Amino acid sequence: MELSIIVPVYNEKGNVEEFMRRIVPILSANTSSYEIIFAIDPSTDGTEKIIASLAQQNSNVKGLVFSRRFGQPTATLAGLEHCKGNSAIVMDVDLQDPPELIPEMLEKWREGFEVVCAKRRNRDGETLVKLVVSKIGYAVINRFSEVKIPRDTGDFRLIDRKVINQLKRFPEAHGFLRGLVALVGYRQTEVTFDRPSRFSGKGNYNQWVGSLRIGFNGIVGFSSALLNLATVAGLLAAFFSFIFGSIYVFAQIVGADFPVGNPTIVFLVLLIGGIQLICLGIIGQYIGRTYDEVKRRPRFIVSETIGDLDTK
Repeated sequence: MELSIIVPVYNEKGNVEEFMRRIVPILSANTSSYEIIFAIDPSTDGTEKIIASLAQQNSNVKGLVFSRRFGQPTATLAGLEHCKGNSAIVMDVDLQDPPELIPEMLEKWREGFEVVCAKRRNRDGETLVKLVVSKIGYAVINRFSEVKIPRDTGDFRLIDRKVINQLKRFPEAHGFLRGLVALVGYRQTEVTFDRPSRFSGKGNYNQWVGSLRIGFNGIVGFSSALLNLATVAGLLAAFFSFIFGSIYVFAQIVGADFPVGNPTIVFLVLLIGGIQLICLGIIGQYIGRTYDEVKRRPRFIVSETIGDLDTK
């Protein structure tokens, strides 16, 4: 099989049929063979039934239905793990990742690139808050991470079979596709596009918590920068405490009037206590990740499949 399309979905009843209407003619005209794998978190709006109906009409349509909601990153990796294509494209079903970009991505792949990222020129329909958080997040991740993640790119990308096989070797509990693909390497390039608004409905993505979670995945999963930051903060706190104490001792020796009272003590206690709590929180993030990895629990559980999809 030449191409697999991986589509994570959750409560996307209003988008699935339009997505299929637009993508099937493009795939038929540009690939020799393909499959569309919907990675489905159990939905409450009947999304699974629509996909099952589409699978009866088109044998290229397949689905993984999970036992509970595992989230988009895990669903995406599950789809990649079960796909059969010589290449795979990960994209959203809401048509913010336009299927019309697929021919250009395939052309780059056939030229010899193993990874083709879709880079956004603009992002219609997104709030200023999300744009600012995204911009800051990419800047921080690329400043401290061990690998560089192209700015203004999401999970919308084409990945060669060689890269997919390497990704399977990373059974991490907190899969961060953008970081893992950058870590694997190989020849990578970009195609640019103007990102449209959602075709239907509202996204299930929290612009605050979701962006922060992605940012933490990128920083904690691919660098020890926060641990280094905690160390520096502790050293600075100790240094300034030493300076403050030295000034106080000197003032007592020379008989100078050095104001020390409850406000000063309260300020110092809160400052040092706050730094300690931040450092403990940072350490806790890394310990928690280590704990998740040590348990070696499966990243996802497939409840049922749709279409001709082998999960063995």
